[in-house]
Amino acid sequence: MASRRDFLALSAVAAAAGVAAPRLMAAEKGGDNEQGRRDEALPNNPPLAMDRFPPEHKYGVGGTQMGNMYRVTSNEEARAMLAAAWESGTRYFDTSPWYGLGLSERRMGHFLSDRDPSEYLLSTKVGRLLTPDASVGSVGMWKGNLRTDYRYDYSADGVRRSIEDSLQRMGVSKIDLAYIHDLSPDNEDMGSQWKEYFEIARKGAIPELERLRDEGIIGGWGMGVNEIEPSLAAMDAGNPDVILQATQYTLLNHRDALDRLFPACRKRDVSLVIGAPLGSGFLAGSNHWMYSTDIPDGFAEQRDRISAIAREHGTNLRTAALQFTAAPDVVGATIPGARTAEHARENQASMTVDIPAEFWDALKSEGLIESDAPVPG
Repeated sequence: MASRRDFLALSAVAAAAGVAAPRLMAAEKGGDNEQGRRDEALPNNPPLAMDRFPPEHKYGVGGTQMGNMYRVTSNEEARAMLAAAWESGTRYFDTSPWYGLGLSERRMGHFLSDRDPSEYLLSTKVGRLLTPDASVGSVGMWKGNLRTDYRYDYSADGVRRSIEDSLQRMGVSKIDLAYIHDLSPDNEDMGSQWKEYFEIARKGAIPELERLRDEGIIGGWGMGVNEIEPSLAAMDAGNPDVILQATQYTLLNHRDALDRLFPACRKRDVSLVIGAPLGSGFLAGSNHWMYSTDIPDGFAEQRDRISAIAREHGTNLRTAALQFTAAPDVVGATIPGARTAEHARENQASMTVDIPAEFWDALKSEGLIESDAPVPG
């Protein structure tokens, strides 16, 4: 495919209504009255690898668990995880202001601060602005004394402010990819109002991100969402480089992505990064499926059967799940999260072993994965 697909793919051969209403009003208030000041705060020529900066392999690490997802992660755990990932060869790192309300970004930036920016690919997200608030403890799945609140802002000025804040929070000189985050019907703050937020982004965030890309402030932009509908809408509204699509392409659920998302990405020359390839841990043995303890009917049995077949073929469930998500030609990287150094090493090791073709044949013959799903090899 042509230029934007190549952006990730070419070098990847070898990355509630009561709450929503006031936040929506805040998002609509974003203006450009401080544009000049914010332009000056952004780097004029960050050391991007410019034309081609995908991960060397179709693999990266997500930063959710560095934001205290489900439980507090210590600074020592977070740094050890990142060090293990780096030592294993990982060079794509993804984070967000939302992960731990700034905590994941701070930890990521501290780790990357003494590394050559040309050696890694860094993505973060826009759409929420953070404000200090000493009264705030845990926020949803993010645990600990976070002391930070947030509001949505998908305006042009909000995007500039978010990029500036992330650069300062992380202490880095570049952001390779900026994803518009959680602008999706599954976001409980939005629900049915997500299209109103999207309209703000269509007029504000999307053209501004394209301008930031053209200026070289960021390397590229896209969506970072859990549902397919906003990804398709973004491709109609602008020219994204990459979509970080979480929760929609795993061993257990992939029909909709095969039918709707992949063809649209191929047509528009847009690469995919797969988020939550392990189903937020379910395909690595946890009791969480996509950030919830509500497990869809039949998924536990399907997981157990795939795991048994994997053992019969000398592999394991985690390895199969990760390699499956990296197999499609339209995918540039898959990015599982990790909390510990052991998790990071296990994830990376899963991407470097061979799985017998007979394993995938067995899954298809039993109807455990779709017959037309791409598989490794």
